[in-house]
Amino acid sequence: MPEVFVGAGSNDSAEVHLARGVALLVEHYGDVSCSPVYRNPAVGFDGDDFLNFVIRLYTDESMAQVMARLRTIEDCCGRTRDGAKFSPRTLDFDLLLYGDVVSEDPAVDVPRDEILKYPFVLKPLADLVPEHRHPLTRQTYSTLWAAMAKAGPVELTPVAWAPQPQAR
Repeated sequence: MPEVFVGAGSNDSAEVHLARGVALLVEHYGDVSCSPVYRNPAVGFDGDDFLNFVIRLYTDESMAQVMARLRTIEDCCGRTRDGAKFSPRTLDFDLLLYGDVVSEDPAVDVPRDEILKYPFVLKPLADLVPEHRHPLTRQTYSTLWAAMAKAGPVELTPVAWAPQPQAR
């Protein structure tokens, strides 16, 4: 079964929506594991800070099925899609990695380019699986994180709260 990584974020009743989103993932996929949670400023708009982390799960579902499930869970948590791309979110689940798949389909961004772009994606991934390698760069996530952290200021604050995934 492919190892799947999902970026999770919220800046609207974040703890409530993120906990519910993780619970719905556990309900559907069984065991999941979560990275530490980080607070960071909104990117692309003025708004409340986000809470972000990364979730690992295993599934025999296709990439399209996983993406559809993530969208359904976002909708169950009150996600609306009629606003600006960069706007507050009750829940944002992004498929970051699906095994070692490198998609050439522009509609399916896997590995997600945000991994190499944003500290709030890379740091939690490096925390969760430091020795895994990015499918394109072949560098470990810990190496990629060290380079990003050294390159400039990083606005991430560890958060004591974490969702509590409960196996079925």
